[in-house]
Amino acid sequence: MTTWHEKAAALQADGRAFIGGERVWAKSEQQFENLSPIDGRKLGMVARCDGADVDIAVAAARAAFDDGRWAGKSPAQRKRVLVKFADLMQKYGQELALLETLDMGKPIKYSQTVDVGGAANCIRWYGEAIDKIYDEIAPTPANSLALITREPVGVVAAIVPWNYPMLMAAWKIAPALAAGNSVVLKPSEKSPLTALRLAEIALEAGVPPGVFNVLPGFGAEAGAALALHMDVDCIGFTGSTRVGKQIMQMAGQSNLKRAWTELGGKSANIVCADCPDLDAAVEAAIGSIFFNQGESCNAPSRLFVEASIKDRFIEKALAKVPDYAPGDPLDENTVMGAIVDAAQLKTVMGYIESGRADGARLLAGGRQARTDTGGYYVEPTLFDQVDSSMKIAREEIFGPVLSVLSFTDVQDAVRQANATQYGLHAAVWTADLSKAIQTSRALRAGTVHVNQYDGDDITVPFGGYKQSGNGRDKSLHAFDKYTELKTTWIQVG
Repeated sequence: MTTWHEKAAALQADGRAFIGGERVWAKSEQQFENLSPIDGRKLGMVARCDGADVDIAVAAARAAFDDGRWAGKSPAQRKRVLVKFADLMQKYGQELALLETLDMGKPIKYSQTVDVGGAANCIRWYGEAIDKIYDEIAPTPANSLALITREPVGVVAAIVPWNYPMLMAAWKIAPALAAGNSVVLKPSEKSPLTALRLAEIALEAGVPPGVFNVLPGFGAEAGAALALHMDVDCIGFTGSTRVGKQIMQMAGQSNLKRAWTELGGKSANIVCADCPDLDAAVEAAIGSIFFNQGESCNAPSRLFVEASIKDRFIEKALAKVPDYAPGDPLDENTVMGAIVDAAQLKTVMGYIESGRADGARLLAGGRQARTDTGGYYVEPTLFDQVDSSMKIAREEIFGPVLSVLSFTDVQDAVRQANATQYGLHAAVWTADLSKAIQTSRALRAGTVHVNQYDGDDITVPFGGYKQSGNGRDKSLHAFDKYTELKTTWIQVG
């Protein structure tokens, strides 16, 4: 049986862009190295696309939209293609999972299940949904007929991050394509490989040339050019709050294109003394912050534990921490892999040093790991005696670092939980139904979990309040971002 390491050694990644149904290098012929965070190996060279390539890709997408080769197909026809797209993703699942793991360092077991499985399910779900959405007839007087119909926006630009490259791409392209739009996708320069492969698979499934284009490159070059482009009708972005603000400014500076942003988070996880299952709360708190190396915008990085149970909670948590020691991402037993690159490793280590300097008590981890591999690994890290004013409690770290805070009054915990620029996820653990409902209502977050964390599927929206962004990915609500509502008023008498 071929091992993952043998498959990795035989892999030849194609870093060329995908425009108009073809693999092409950037017009400038510029490229950049793609290095694996697992061990620093060179995976290949990637096209460094810029404004010239954006112009070509947008023109291809516009031509495809205007001639109706995709938008003109019936919803049932688009459904058949997208379902085949999902089937092919699963057929090529091992290849996609390997590309994902090599590119951004996550464990291969999760690349197969969470990333390939979740992305394929997303494509299939929106394909299945599109021919089941009905338009409306307004309750007008008898001498009028008013139709309310959804139409595709046109050319959609999607800019996605490096932490879940394939899944975040699917969350954007699936509803956009299902609705009949043409798409130009820019993956992160840190993890471009699965997005490029998806474009080939989409073409094989029957998505016409020009309808789905992929441009690798840097945000300040390809990303900015998309945000400023006068012929892009809509842009969907997932990434940092800082860049999200720039995207929205560029949308306003150009053609006032729709700009939808899913941004950062600093999610609060509140565990009350009457928590119905303390072991489950511990498992969720530890597992959720260390999953994907802590590189998740919804990670519950602020843990509020009621003072009367805090010592017991921490004792149980510390017993779980060793289970998440970083390992070889190509080993199917590994549950925590590599940080995406040297820059992010430096950022995470800087926050750990900040926690120490501000007086938080380091209970576990705090060091770089597996230094002999040439990769980028951080021990699962737990701080106690954290104050809400500390940097590690205020800023998004995007690494395996958990801050523990205590409270005696749940209203005060909610106040501290809400005292942040972010509002993505939150959680409360309590056996008191009234307290659970009241606390959930008081927490200013797009998703609030009760007596669990990470409960989720494609049927529910994902997004946040405040500076965690606007709009929603997933669920039928995502169609609101990629469609226009048109009223047609007909005088009939």
